[in-house]
Amino acid sequence: MTEKLLYDQDGHVVTLTFNMPETRNALTDRDLCSAIVAAMHRINADQSVRCAIVTGAGKAFSSGGNLKHMRDKESIFGGDAVDAKDGYRAGIQQVAKAMWECEVPLIAAVNGPSYGAGCDTTCLCDIRIASTQATFAENFVRVGLISGDGGAWLLPRQVGLSRAAEMTFTADPVDAATALEWGLVSKVVEPEELLPEARKLAARIAKNPPRQLRMAKRLLREGLNTRLDTVLELAAAYQGACHQTEDHMEAVNSLLEKRDADFTGR
Repeated sequence: MTEKLLYDQDGHVVTLTFNMPETRNALTDRDLCSAIVAAMHRINADQSVRCAIVTGAGKAFSSGGNLKHMRDKESIFGGDAVDAKDGYRAGIQQVAKAMWECEVPLIAAVNGPSYGAGCDTTCLCDIRIASTQATFAENFVRVGLISGDGGAWLLPRQVGLSRAAEMTFTADPVDAATALEWGLVSKVVEPEELLPEARKLAARIAKNPPRQLRMAKRLLREGLNTRLDTVLELAAAYQGACHQTEDHMEAVNSLLEKRDADFTGR
């Protein structure tokens, strides 16, 4: 049986590939949801991982929900209203929580259409790079639904409330150039350059000390919803811990000695 999520580690960088091109990488498959959650837990537990890339196999990043599953009331859409609620909570919402709580920087390498839950999944990543063939659509109302995976919380934080509302209420797709203009992605490249560009960025990130990367990401996350004085208090505690690490001294010494640093995570 073909793996629905590919997990590949090269040095300090993991590449996760949604591997269901026959469904355009629909994210409402229970097995794929479970695999993504397991991959996030695996990354968090592995201090050798400093950055991860998320992409899709085939022509799409992700089509979001599987229309056939919707029609036939299968997978997370099965049963009555209570069953569907439980299906969302046990499926795609677990993916949203696990990806948001991933401790290392996540880069979405958006290779093609990214619709519905696929669009929201890119927003769960810290950085988005898009192929010129990428499109983004918050198209839930087009299929008579609303975002069940946190899109109403995620998308305004990426593009602002007005543009998030436009994407949500019209369900119209946004092309890569518009996504760049709106700040939904940080870079647009030709299709053949997408993964090399994502890997170059991941390598730049992975050069840095691993525990400090994870703490820096946590501070960014906390800063979205927490008062400044609370973030300052947390930063002071993290900073105190950082000062005691070998990697901090290695960073300082390497800069003073004008050489590349060799970080160990200690």
